[in-house]
Amino acid sequence: MAVSNNITAIVNFFALLSSIPIIGAGIWLASKPDNECVHLFRWPVVLLGILMLMVSLAGFVGAYWNRQGLLAFYLFCMAILIALLLILLVFAFVVTKPDGSYSVPGRGYKEYRLYGFSSWLQDHVTNSDNWPKIRTCLSQSNVCSKLSQDYITPDQFFMAHISPLQSGCCKPPTVCGYGYVNPTVWTNAVNPSADPDCYLWSNDQSQLCYSCNACKAGLLGNLRQEWRRANIIFIITVVVLIWVYLIGCSAFKNAQTEDLFRRYKQGWA
Repeated sequence: MAVSNNITAIVNFFALLSSIPIIGAGIWLASKPDNECVHLFRWPVVLLGILMLMVSLAGFVGAYWNRQGLLAFYLFCMAILIALLLILLVFAFVVTKPDGSYSVPGRGYKEYRLYGFSSWLQDHVTNSDNWPKIRTCLSQSNVCSKLSQDYITPDQFFMAHISPLQSGCCKPPTVCGYGYVNPTVWTNAVNPSADPDCYLWSNDQSQLCYSCNACKAGLLGNLRQEWRRANIIFIITVVVLIWVYLIGCSAFKNAQTEDLFRRYKQGWA
């Protein structure tokens, strides 16, 4: 096998390895309770990672067995996949940039305002068509029920760093002035007119604050938090893939030159 093909096979092997973090990040995102209920965000990253794995494998096979057509197909497909990953990265960064969180005095957790998040997330996640299904899914999950197992006293709960989803859906807004019984049971609101969500709170464990704007905001807060963590993996992977792709293109050109030179020598001989 020619030196250029060796190099191409090696860089394609690294491209193959680079697809694994993307698949892992996609599986991690899909396993989160919020993404289990928001189907729009569950599998695109996993599918993109699997496509990269298959294309990289094709490039490795093409380089190892000197299949120039397969290598050309690999370079074409990898360029498209890198472009898609860049688009996904930029899009995820833009829509998750606005942060609707705000600190609450005397609390370890933050609370969330729906209007503080990007309008795209609001329109595609919390609109009237999608939210009833998401609300039902959340109410059937263990997002809120496990809070009562983890926190007993008021001080434990008030100082806890609970997730945005739990902060928005499992308790009433602090401004309402409800009295703590346990993390999902609250009574005697002192200031119920402070926020429309105060009237929507219910101690019914199937209701809680799932109809509240605070719950919608908490869901968006969770999505934002998780996608910004995943973006770190995407950035590193994109840099590696671009580096691998450029080396692969150079090696492919060298392999073609070597092949032409070999044919020329054979014809001259």
